[in-house]
Amino acid sequence: MRGWWREISGLVLPVACGGCGRPRAELCEECRAELHDGVPRRVRPAPEPVGLPAVYAAAAYENAVRAVLLAHKERGELGLVGALGKALAGAVRAGTGHAGVVGPLLLVPVPSARRAVAARGHDPTRRIALAAAGELRRGGTPARVVAVLRQHRAVADQAGLDAGRRQTNLAGALEVPAGGERLLAAGRVVLVDDLLTTGASLAEAARAVAAACGHAGAAPGGQAAVVAASPSAFEINRNCQ
Repeated sequence: MRGWWREISGLVLPVACGGCGRPRAELCEECRAELHDGVPRRVRPAPEPVGLPAVYAAAAYENAVRAVLLAHKERGELGLVGALGKALAGAVRAGTGHAGVVGPLLLVPVPSARRAVAARGHDPTRRIALAAAGELRRGGTPARVVAVLRQHRAVADQAGLDAGRRQTNLAGALEVPAGGERLLAAGRVVLVDDLLTTGASLAEAARAVAAACGHAGAAPGGQAAVVAASPSAFEINRNCQ
């Protein structure tokens, strides 16, 4: 009901840009350009956690991009999901291309903690993944969301934890329930999240998917995509090229 009310109220109440606060535009052209006009690229956190698949990001997590992600996630500005889904779709395309794809792209969102979803009234990563799958299909790439990852134990709030403590906090926290491996066998798996900071969440997601599918190391396909990554992750990748 909370999500429904936010969507309805957005149609009748004055809106402001989710990136800069400019009135009368849910996302102004300047902020939209920050989100969409960059070239998606491979990003790497430092230190890079063991088992992290190749991650591609659409933009750096700063300025308007940071504001838009927070507006969608924490303030429930659900009208921004289309723009965020378009950005994520661009990162997915950059990481997968078209060579060697068997079946559809299977976008597997990293799950949020249940208490976080309940507090926000929506699951932001899953919403963005669904929008990205739609964007990919409109561009001619078969894609669908396969939300098979589950948290099977409680984890602490990640805010304020450094890279090592985040990895410890998340180690073994995710699983694919019985039967999920059959869904994952129907195409090429791409792990998706809204944001990459330390990479701990994506590394744990890759481990859980690999365990379910009987693969060692990274998840089948070895790819992940995010809307945004920390600016330092962009710099590290640039320096490695």
